[in-house]
Amino acid sequence: MELRLLVTFEKVATVLSFTRAAAELRYAQSSVTSQIRALESSLGVELFERLGSRIRLTEAGERLVPYARRIIELTEEARTAVVETDVPSGTIAVGTMESLTSYRLPPLLELFHHRYPKVQLSLRTTLGDETRQALRQGTYDIGFLMEPDTEHEGLESEVLAPEPLALVASPRHPLAGRTALTPADLAAAQLVGTEPGCPYRDLFEAALSEWAPPFMEFGTIEATKRGVAGGLGIALVPRITVAEELSSGVLVELDWKAPFTLFTQIAWRRGKRLPAHVRLFVEQARKLVSEQSPRA
Repeated sequence: MELRLLVTFEKVATVLSFTRAAAELRYAQSSVTSQIRALESSLGVELFERLGSRIRLTEAGERLVPYARRIIELTEEARTAVVETDVPSGTIAVGTMESLTSYRLPPLLELFHHRYPKVQLSLRTTLGDETRQALRQGTYDIGFLMEPDTEHEGLESEVLAPEPLALVASPRHPLAGRTALTPADLAAAQLVGTEPGCPYRDLFEAALSEWAPPFMEFGTIEATKRGVAGGLGIALVPRITVAEELSSGVLVELDWKAPFTLFTQIAWRRGKRLPAHVRLFVEQARKLVSEQSPRA
């Protein structure tokens, strides 16, 4: 089994598409197909079932995946050990949320840009379930999560900080200035939020499920803030994302405390050997993100 064949197999097994694997590996699709056939021939088994335009792993393919990933990781670790210098280098695929990228990670990104220029960071915006799946599959090296749960199947994770939330509205909103708001009060207002799958939006919706209020959905945290400031409704968001607006009076915080707590976390696949530059990233994330967050 040649290493290049295992690398191609692992990529196809991860994305379940010969076309996408070819694009990510920068191969012609015919090359990917021939490499998979060569690997199947050398093992004497079929690794994928072809179902029209779709593919899926066979039982043999499922069994090979963890071994292929271990071999690839050990090869990368060996290469790093042999050529390792005092200057950290390498690539890190990072899964993260928009709100974390914009408001938690800038100090970390700036540090690596200026102090460790040979470490190439690739940030990919995904939500919790997708990030966890990508980490388990090895598509991401590191993932940032914002979740109430701190244990995740197949992953190692560390809590960096609790993530305080704020229910915000325009100063002109009818609920602004009122005290002891109830879920029924909130459900009667127009709720503004990001797309389903966003942890604080989903938990907020669940907390008000008895009243089943409709949400006006915005694609980004910035669009959500603008909508709320324009008087379109109220939104529950991480407080760090609205700190400037609360300070300037563009938004006000309503008198309601969420019945759940979210934690910003960093995670990677359980059992994965982290290369030195990835360990450095985890260490700096642990330090910088936790330092900027007030403890609950």
